Amino acid sequence: MTAITLDQAQAIVTAALKEGRAMNLAPLTVVVLDAGGHAVALAREDASSNMRPQIATAKASGALAMGVPSRKIAQIAEERPAFIAAAAGLAPGGLIPAAGGVLIRDASGTIIGAVGVTGDTSDNDETAALAGIKAAGLKD
Repeated sequence: MTAITLDQAQAIVTAALKEGRAMNLAPLTVVVLDAGGHAVALAREDASSNMRPQIATAKASGALAMGVPSRKIAQIAEERPAFIAAAAGLAPGGLIPAAGGVLIRDASGTIIGAVGVTGDTSDNDETAALAGIKAAGLKD
């Protein structure tokens, strides 16, 4: 299995934050987790509130735990709220059913990690996450 590198993780964080500034978003927090759910890189912009690292981590961790982006987890939560509530209690890194947590895949499509972004609307968080993945030359 290919592992996400520190350089790739830092590239994702940098590009996601750059996208946030280009879109004039509220201060963002970005975390990149490896496939095992361990933090590889994290950055919290000035004035980003103090719980944002945990929220970003839970978005990314939930995506890894469920094998789908956190946007899909939000859709599942609408259909089966009790299931997602129960799953959230089991996920060691948390699980946030809102867009902004995106799986990271290598060129062969293997999941090598996930990125979580929080701070603005969930849709904008996801846009920044996707920009980070693309800039690193990886796939979502």
